[in-house]
Amino acid sequence: MNILVLGSGGREHTIAWKLAQSDNCRNLYVAPGNSGTASIATNVPVNVTDFKAIKEIVLNNNIAMVVVGPEDPLVQGIHDFFLEDEALKNVAVIGPQKAAAELEGSKEFAKEFLYKHNIPTAAYKSFNAETVEDGYAFLETLKPPYVLKADGLAAGKGVVILEDINEAKTELKAMLVDAKFGNASTKVVIEEFLDGIELSCFVLTDGKNYKILPTAKDYKRIGEGDTGLNTGGMGAVSPVPFADGTFMAKIKDRIVEPTINGLQKDNLPYKGFVFIGLIKVGNDPYVIEYNVRLGDPETEVVLPRLKNDLVEVFQAIANQTLDTITIEIDERAATTIMLVSGGYPEAYEKGKEISGLDAIEGSIVFHAGAQEKDGKIVTSGGRVMAVTSYGETYKEAIKKSYQNIEKLHFDKMNYRNDIGFDLS
Repeated sequence: MNILVLGSGGREHTIAWKLAQSDNCRNLYVAPGNSGTASIATNVPVNVTDFKAIKEIVLNNNIAMVVVGPEDPLVQGIHDFFLEDEALKNVAVIGPQKAAAELEGSKEFAKEFLYKHNIPTAAYKSFNAETVEDGYAFLETLKPPYVLKADGLAAGKGVVILEDINEAKTELKAMLVDAKFGNASTKVVIEEFLDGIELSCFVLTDGKNYKILPTAKDYKRIGEGDTGLNTGGMGAVSPVPFADGTFMAKIKDRIVEPTINGLQKDNLPYKGFVFIGLIKVGNDPYVIEYNVRLGDPETEVVLPRLKNDLVEVFQAIANQTLDTITIEIDERAATTIMLVSGGYPEAYEKGKEISGLDAIEGSIVFHAGAQEKDGKIVTSGGRVMAVTSYGETYKEAIKKSYQNIEKLHFDKMNYRNDIGFDLS
């Protein structure tokens, strides 16, 4: 079959890389794609939220399946758009419908879902510009640090954690009254801080059945030791060493099953990935957030460990026959290290030539913010490339990634030297 992947990051290059390995994939397209996807698929210069242009691509290229990488088109209802169009309704879309995508589209919606289905999560309240004074009062009832979350999509930058209550109040005003995150912060969720270590759990569901994929842990902060500003992710490790059988049983019983059952009870149509952001507090898992697609850079360590034909898995999701699939996982660890532009996550320059790609041995380089220009690969974003490696242990895999990173270069290239530092 012909398949279209929507997106342009490292996640989408990884998805395309995995799909391209399948005998069931005839022609592969990525919109808009990057320099990595260009080497294994046909890039199409179309925005992921331009549904009419996507329709033309699908019809002109006889595409039978669309895999949605990022959250924006899902929250805007691309799956519903296909179902409601006579010419598109039989095309398989991997990603939830709009009603279910609100789990990521609205922090408040997600918290209400968690509470309704008795899924462990932090206590919270939500506020808007009219109730900002009530928000100040609620902050006074909490112990530091204070967690403020913009309700809507804010490109991964809408969560702020502050130690000082006066700073927290100032930030709340900036978000609600001064529209710091635009429409995303017309409503803000304030929740209690949970102290623990984070991890990500990925679940595949066809709306009835589910399969749990390998766990992963990513590193959001720009600085070593988890310091500095939040980014889209600086690296990831899979599996998570502390997520043993006992802990995974708790995740399955307390979080995954109530989530899948809750989606059905609430009539939230869901065919795709459920990304559950978790925190281990003591020996118990709590949900920090839901995402309605694969995470990045976790995708770059989770999909390389999946042995299955990904097209067959996606077909089972589309046909609601996921219960017939046995998920096979590579026992080796996988790690990825993200190379970023100098200055990121603040201002950075683009167009820097990337060298050394031909010298890579024993690692996979997934392109993110990179494009081909005049026969050269140049930087085009903040997070530029992810260097993924396998190893018998995560330490062995990390060592291999760092060895290959030494062969890569672009002006002002930056990366963290301590991915996995908190797992030993």
